[in-house]
Amino acid sequence: MFGALLNYSQKNQTITLQYEKQNVQLQVLTDKIVNVFVPLTSTVHRSKAVEGDKELPTSFSLSKEADHLVLSTESLICKIYDDFKIDFYSKYGNEETLLCADYRGQRIPRFELQESFIEFIKQEGHNLDTAGNQNYPVQCVKKLDKGDCIYGLGDKTGVLNKRYYEYENWNSDIPDPHEDSFKSLYKSVPFFITLKEKGVYGIFYDNTFKSYFNFGKENDNYYSFGSDDGNLDYYFICGENMPEIVSGYTYLTGRMPMPQKWTLGYHQSRWGYDSEETFRSLAAKFQECRIPCDALHFDIDYMSHYKVFTWDTERFSDPHKLISDLKEQGIKAVTIIDPGVKVEKDYYMYEEGVENDYFAKSPDGSIYVNAVWPGDAVYPDFGNPDVRKWWGEHLNFYTDLGVSGIWNDMNEPASFNGPLPDDIIFTDEDKASTHAEIHNVYGHNMAKATYEGWKNLTGKRPFVITRACYSGSQKYTTVWTGDNQSLWTHLRMAITQQCNLGLSGIPFMGTDIGGFGADTTPELMARWVEVGCFSPLFRNHCAKGSMNQEPWLFGEEVLDIYRKYVELRYSLLPYFYDLCRESEQTGMPIIRPLVLHYENDENVRNLNDEFLVGEHLLVAPVVEQGVRKRMVYLPEGVWYDYTSHTKYQGNQFYIIDAPLDVCPIFVKAGTILPKAPAQMYVGEIENPELILEVYPGAGSYTHYNDNGEDFAYRDGAYNEYLFKTDGNRHLEITKVHEGYRDYPDIVINYV
Repeated sequence: MFGALLNYSQKNQTITLQYEKQNVQLQVLTDKIVNVFVPLTSTVHRSKAVEGDKELPTSFSLSKEADHLVLSTESLICKIYDDFKIDFYSKYGNEETLLCADYRGQRIPRFELQESFIEFIKQEGHNLDTAGNQNYPVQCVKKLDKGDCIYGLGDKTGVLNKRYYEYENWNSDIPDPHEDSFKSLYKSVPFFITLKEKGVYGIFYDNTFKSYFNFGKENDNYYSFGSDDGNLDYYFICGENMPEIVSGYTYLTGRMPMPQKWTLGYHQSRWGYDSEETFRSLAAKFQECRIPCDALHFDIDYMSHYKVFTWDTERFSDPHKLISDLKEQGIKAVTIIDPGVKVEKDYYMYEEGVENDYFAKSPDGSIYVNAVWPGDAVYPDFGNPDVRKWWGEHLNFYTDLGVSGIWNDMNEPASFNGPLPDDIIFTDEDKASTHAEIHNVYGHNMAKATYEGWKNLTGKRPFVITRACYSGSQKYTTVWTGDNQSLWTHLRMAITQQCNLGLSGIPFMGTDIGGFGADTTPELMARWVEVGCFSPLFRNHCAKGSMNQEPWLFGEEVLDIYRKYVELRYSLLPYFYDLCRESEQTGMPIIRPLVLHYENDENVRNLNDEFLVGEHLLVAPVVEQGVRKRMVYLPEGVWYDYTSHTKYQGNQFYIIDAPLDVCPIFVKAGTILPKAPAQMYVGEIENPELILEVYPGAGSYTHYNDNGEDFAYRDGAYNEYLFKTDGNRHLEITKVHEGYRDYPDIVINYV
């Protein structure tokens, strides 16, 4: 395709390769990260994910061998051949290990069907999908080795290990129950990690057009990624282990900033909470049932005729007073906003947008109109910085009312009158673009507008939730996995979706507890809250038309279980907050698959129903109907049952009792677990004591604390403590940074 390598040149850390048919660039960003850039449609990067200059001063060598060029850093070797075949090797110590090689053989699909047979099968009502066996205008094919496991791609459906499956990146609002066979959902996160029998690497394919990933479904000897248009632009990331790959990727695309503490509490939501009385009664009922709660979410029912930046004052007579009264009870208001602006004369958002040319256009220059909840609607052009600023400034409508967070929905962008055509005109910062290129980053740009606007208006850490996003959105927003269903399969999938989101650089995520659509059961609700209490975004949400899912509607047994696990979450808030700090500093996720820390353990590479919370807690929930015992695998080391404190030796399987009110939880030996006293909401106790639960074994732990609201911590307004235990009931406490108030007391409990 590219022909022979004719020449090459170097300017600083960028190498230009001149082939017979195409010029190519390699840029050394760090000793572990190299960018591969083939300028097929443009000569410059226009990344939405990678913001700022990520190139660090890096020593490397470049030499010409007999039939290839060798680029070598301290950690990575790239061997570049004719026809632009490139192989990547890790270099640790004196050993070179081949990590990733371009595929040289002929592409041979695992199966091919004759057209006549396809037509015959269709007569029976079957829809045969052969799309995976295709070439794309932009494409890269890499060799697959026996034992390779592939993780990432955000919250795609299915199992943890994506090998043998294919996926598409095209943000999609699909109302049908999500199945393992779904190729796309709401998010496009084109990053994956390949774990080999020896070695590991990551690839971030930074292309916003509709993209395709085939991880060996076409043929067991290779995998491919490609897209309909744009450049071949990918980053190769090496490291000694999976955490280093995650760190490298989040160095490129950014890391989650610290959230406000209250956002880690419990959230209650429903599409259908449609009156002031409903919200007041909800707040009272949570108090009556003694279930902690920090937020109530207002879905589209609060708006006047579903118009964004409006409030229906017939059903909500005084929104400001309602929100103020809720806040007095410790409950914050989070309001939904969709991007679609209703076409309506004298509606200020529509009139201002038209006057300032802020909406997407049809190719003929007219404003493009589709339909969403308010009926005929137009789409703000969030790729335009002026539009983002305009949108962000108008958020004062919510901040003036006392709203505490924004929930962006329908921002794939969704539409009711058929999908937006590919040729609809949007803006890409300083140039015209099309829907085909902007679609997958529309939600990302909306989240950026919301985050920056909220930060400017309040000075506080913005709480933004989004349904659709792209790589790098973690800098601006929390996510949830979209419109799941009240199905056991979706409870199981909640684990793998969140684990892969975390590996994909998005640590603050959750699923709709109980399921958004359909009707949950008491048992399913009990089991779901046992998983959900460990999700960073801990929210119960469901759809209008399905049964309500408030915890007191499922009988006393489930109510007690629900309370137990919400209280557990609140007791663990200091630990979750520490994990947020770790995420901001290193990119490490909060919920983690076991393979992230035990990648050499064959038993965890395909483990779909257990997860870690940080490195110290292992959770093995029940995700099957009627199950009251389950098999649990514990990796190397010593582990303790969280409730009974029973000691278990790792590298073994155990049958564990799991009655309906028990989610098996295990704590790693040597753990110093920070906990909080009981509260009905974050801040109910102004300065609570810190409780340290110290488990047998030697260990150390870094604990962090700040005011939980603003960005003063970035100027040093925080405390950091180092706790060390020698395993003999002795704990050493060192304050390694002082910039915030002390705890009134630190209580030490030895297990």
